[in-house]
Amino acid sequence: MALYSEKVMDHFTHHRNVGVIENADGVGEVGNAKCGDIMKIYLKIDNDVITDVKFETFGCGSAIASSSMATEMIKGKPVSEALQLSNKAVAEALDGLPAHKLHCSVLAEEAIKAAVKDYYDRHGIAYDPSEFAEGSCAHCHE
Repeated sequence: MALYSEKVMDHFTHHRNVGVIENADGVGEVGNAKCGDIMKIYLKIDNDVITDVKFETFGCGSAIASSSMATEMIKGKPVSEALQLSNKAVAEALDGLPAHKLHCSVLAEEAIKAAVKDYYDRHGIAYDPSEFAEGSCAHCHE
């Protein structure tokens, strides 16, 4: 059995939505120096719909693939739906990640939430702080 699925390899070698959005409506950056992965997500939002999303990721192939897949999964969706995206859904959409790389999908979920929180903060939109509770990347904190 291959270590990585065809979808992981496809999103790593042909990543989607990579880059920067100038004047983004929300920007979220997460990462941890111990695992070395850093993700930055940029959102463009119009009428509560994510009209564009880009990412910059410094990290392994799984981190890049997770960023690419996550951006594909939220593009064109309402902000409320993007907030529901879980790391499990990202990993499943990639046809799985090795156990020692699951933290990459966690970072993708956290980066999206950080970008949405930034959008809410910039625009004075009220939100439930529990939706943005700091996550814990168990692998990164070993």
